[in-house]
Amino acid sequence: MFLGTHAPKLDDKGRIILPAKFREELASGVVVTRGQERCLYVFSQREFEVMHEKIRQAPVTSKQGRDFLRLFLSGANQETPDKQHRVTLPAALRDYAGLGRDLTVIGAGNRAEIWDTEAWNTYYAANEADFVNTTEEVIPGLF
Repeated sequence: MFLGTHAPKLDDKGRIILPAKFREELASGVVVTRGQERCLYVFSQREFEVMHEKIRQAPVTSKQGRDFLRLFLSGANQETPDKQHRVTLPAALRDYAGLGRDLTVIGAGNRAEIWDTEAWNTYYAANEADFVNTTEEVIPGLF
């Protein structure tokens, strides 16, 4: 499970050093793709295969399913971290997420997310009050 908040830097070659707490889970393969809210999703190879199988279950006749599949998979980049625990974020994905040098990587359970630090701070500020003030059941059975 991916947890916590980390602050790595993007190097001049578009690489990021994976947070130490995530390295074991990602050592055998990483898939980085477009996320929602203009961040990048980072999955272990195993988890991405599970996600892909679920996405494949959407009927071909579902336009929303086809659109999601196309955008999600067309941006996917698969690789194995190097010996320094780095992965390259392709230019198209960096552009999509508006990534600068300062990054925020958060754990989001089955995935990590990579955000431009300024974008993360803006997102956090805009959503933190709603999180604190949640008075209804957002996720069935959680509270």
